[in-house]
Amino acid sequence: MSESDTWYSETQATLGDRLAAAREAAGLSQSSLATRLGVRQKTLRSWESDLSEPRANRLQMLAAMLGVSLRWLLTGEGEGVDPPAPTDVSSDAALLQALSDLRTMRGELLKMTERMGQLEKRLRKQIETVDE
Repeated sequence: MSESDTWYSETQATLGDRLAAAREAAGLSQSSLATRLGVRQKTLRSWESDLSEPRANRLQMLAAMLGVSLRWLLTGEGEGVDPPAPTDVSSDAALLQALSDLRTMRGELLKMTERMGQLEKRLRKQIETVDE
């Protein structure tokens, strides 16, 4: 598989990365897409930054509005947008590796954040039972 085949794959890009790329390819600003979806721009920014994820119905709307498949938005497979054209800077292997490492770390951080939230929830429940 070439880099162009995997540019938006789950290992190379996040849902937020693919969402931002599809929005840009459609020529839409965050503000205009948010308005069309009926959400706040802050919400869309949060999705593109992988701080939160849209619900299933919004994902379907996004895929339709942006002209990509739902599968591509979620996994990077299927009908989506073309990867960006290579530039002199992106051909540097060290930069590509750093970008890949950064994306991996961001994914790990998101998973840890979810685990911390679950732990906090369990602790709150235990505290509530002790207080009763």
